Amino acid sequence: MQHITGIPRNQMVFSSLEDTILPDNPVRFVDAFVERIDFIKLDFSVQTLK
Repeated sequence: MQHITGIPRNQMVFSSLEDTILPDNPVRFVDAFVERIDFIKLDFSVQTLK
């Protein structure tokens, strides 16, 4: 079997969204705010998709 050599290949690197957002990014404030909201009291319900 022949192999192609000498050509760099691009590989995907998987990481979590948590790892890609810097700790001092303003979106962290929004995330902290949303975690404190009680969605049940706001009449949101959880539904499971089939």
